[in-house]
Amino acid sequence: MKKKVLLMGKSGSGKTSMRSIIFANYVARDTTRLGATIDVEHSHVRFLGNLVLNLWDCGGQESFMQQYCTQQPDNIFRNVEVLIYVFDVESQELERDVHYYQSCLEALLHNSPDAKIFCLVHKMDLLAEEQRDIVFKVREGDLIGLSKPGNVTCFRTSIWDETLYKAWSSIVTMLIPNVAALENSLTHFANVIEADEVLLFEKATFLVISHCQSKKNRDSHRFEKVSNIIKQFKLSCSKLGAKFQSMEVRNNAFAAFIDTFTSNTYIMVVMSDPNLPSEATLVNIRNARKYFEELENPNNVATNHHNHKYH
Repeated sequence: MKKKVLLMGKSGSGKTSMRSIIFANYVARDTTRLGATIDVEHSHVRFLGNLVLNLWDCGGQESFMQQYCTQQPDNIFRNVEVLIYVFDVESQELERDVHYYQSCLEALLHNSPDAKIFCLVHKMDLLAEEQRDIVFKVREGDLIGLSKPGNVTCFRTSIWDETLYKAWSSIVTMLIPNVAALENSLTHFANVIEADEVLLFEKATFLVISHCQSKKNRDSHRFEKVSNIIKQFKLSCSKLGAKFQSMEVRNNAFAAFIDTFTSNTYIMVVMSDPNLPSEATLVNIRNARKYFEELENPNNVATNHHNHKYH
């Protein structure tokens, strides 16, 4: 199942850097070596096994932006599932940025009226911390107004922190066809084993694709922080020729387990009883694997999860 995703925005706004971090295992400091994208770079990213993202990274130089909207709108904007438009928060040419965004929007609404629209207000790390919320709220309000009659969802992002993972997790999750069944099954699994929290990560990108929690947590960015930390750890392992498989973290307040789950996912289970034997949780993870493997194949969604035994 292929889904066409357009990644657009002015040259230098950070499109290719974010794509390389999420899908090509770059670390933020290495993205300085990336050159400008010329015309359109196509890549096919396999995500969750049978879902393939057909990613069009569109060069943002002025001549290309004009071409996309005037000379080849049918080619660029037809059959699009998602438009991700990236704005550099410190751009000195805001009027021009808005002009190109609206031109792209017009072509998109004409050729793919049902496409979802996301705007990323990027390079937020360049602003002083106390300014970030205020600036983002203003930009978000402007973009919602400029996007009408289309509906837009806005995210603030930076390649230097977890905000990039938060945005891309939200976008990609929306493309997973049976995500509701995944959420329901994960909640059922968490309830049965009495977990505080269960997260499902896509194996290659470590983006969070599903989660449930029974207790409130003060850190609303914790999923993305975990994605970031584990992905860096995985990269360190591969550089040493080792393969990351699982991890266990314990203190006097909780026990957390990260383990390979299905062929396309990792799972994280957080238990508030730190005295619970590791083997009990690991057996439950093992017992749930087969059902979630079947669930990832939409043809097998009807499998009854009550047949699977947790302890």
